[in-house]
Amino acid sequence: MMALYIASCSRRISVLNVAVSIQLFIGAFLISSSNGETYHYETKEIELPVDHFNFAVNASFKLRYLINDSYVDKQNDKSPVFFYTGNEGDIETFAQNTGFMWELAQKYRACVVFAEHRYYGKSMPFGNMTFNLTQNYGYLSVEQALEDFAWLISSMQEKNKKYGPVIAFGGSYGGMLSAWLRMKYPHLVYGALAASAPVRQFDGLTACDIFSRITTSIFATSFNNRSCADNIRKSWELFKQLASSDDGKKKLNAAFKFCEPIKAEGDLNKFFDYLEDVYGNLAMANYPYANDFLSPLPPYPVRQFCSYLQTPVSGDKLLDGMQQAINVYFNFTGATKCLDYTSAYDPSSIGGNAWEIQTCNQMVMPMCSTPETMFRPKEWNFKEYADKCMEKYHIKPNLDDIMVRYGGRNAREMSNIIFSNGLLDPWSGGGVLQSDNPTVHIIIIPEGAHHLDLRAKHPKDPISVLQARNRESDIIGKWINEYRW
Repeated sequence: MMALYIASCSRRISVLNVAVSIQLFIGAFLISSSNGETYHYETKEIELPVDHFNFAVNASFKLRYLINDSYVDKQNDKSPVFFYTGNEGDIETFAQNTGFMWELAQKYRACVVFAEHRYYGKSMPFGNMTFNLTQNYGYLSVEQALEDFAWLISSMQEKNKKYGPVIAFGGSYGGMLSAWLRMKYPHLVYGALAASAPVRQFDGLTACDIFSRITTSIFATSFNNRSCADNIRKSWELFKQLASSDDGKKKLNAAFKFCEPIKAEGDLNKFFDYLEDVYGNLAMANYPYANDFLSPLPPYPVRQFCSYLQTPVSGDKLLDGMQQAINVYFNFTGATKCLDYTSAYDPSSIGGNAWEIQTCNQMVMPMCSTPETMFRPKEWNFKEYADKCMEKYHIKPNLDDIMVRYGGRNAREMSNIIFSNGLLDPWSGGGVLQSDNPTVHIIIIPEGAHHLDLRAKHPKDPISVLQARNRESDIIGKWINEYRW
């Protein structure tokens, strides 16, 4: 619930007084999904300004975070703080899928903190009204989120003088935030591990078709031939043909068991959008063991998906193969009764409304695809993109906002950041893949999917992932020792 307060002398002083008043909310246990280890944390809240940059606005809200200080060596000063910069979802989801951070905390006797991103999970600045009014969207930005994290770190250090270097951790959008947090607040954050962070996925830096090209390559090489990707490419026209007649619609609806039958062109377009999300998600979560990060999936789900499309097929055989393949994503457990192709628009899913709003203000990452990929050919049209944002959210996107604020053309302005990218990750094309800056560490993981290095250790982890984690651990250990000296 939003609280109001009036600064008696200085709003900044009032905020500090609120910030250091951190209260225990509930206790909980965390189960690592990849190796079954159990971690304990407490859930706390900190009261922060809704708007950090307007001294005439005094509204505040409660930001949730998870903390475990049981590994801290109480006898020594300057214990490190490992601080996860929350992503576009409930913070507990990311805590459950970031076992490497917990493992490092035990090794380096660090305090573990997972901070939730405003507008996600339970950190809603305007409660149930957060997404009801356009005027509320203006406080959802990278800058406001980073300021939240900075005040949380500052208040923790003020409360406990024994805390030493803060190392930021994050994957994907969270990895972008961890890098930017280090860049903007070097006096608060000593280093950052930015895993699978596409900080270069912006206009003029990276080709808009890089995501679709890498995803196509992942599907094309799953059985050392291009049949899987080629069959997916052919399926778009097949589905269009079926949806053009009543008998075809019945056939399509019966094959996929849609929760909401496809009746019109708009329904088909939603199904196509769903499929493109599925292909990207399968590639991102192409881990060597079963996982449920984005959906319950088998080991190497792309390989499982493509096992139904190993040879060139068409017509009914292509429809049957696509139905079985897509089942791998939406019904691997067999518990789902029907395919809900509208689930991509579910506000409760990872991202939901808040992420769509962010992509309509400053997180504008140009995306397109060419006929050479397995996706529908699609040009990048910023005007069309902006018009849709205005129509749905009354927000005008700023194409150059992130570039102006954080750069990205080179790594000269950065220091003490690890950028790790897996070559099996579609987002790696927008990552930092090379640098001549000795304080920026580039780690390429040939067998790595989307921030696989941040997940808990597992017997099936590829060698390159193990090597990446060892190097990341050594670099972070070096930072900790440098800080203490």
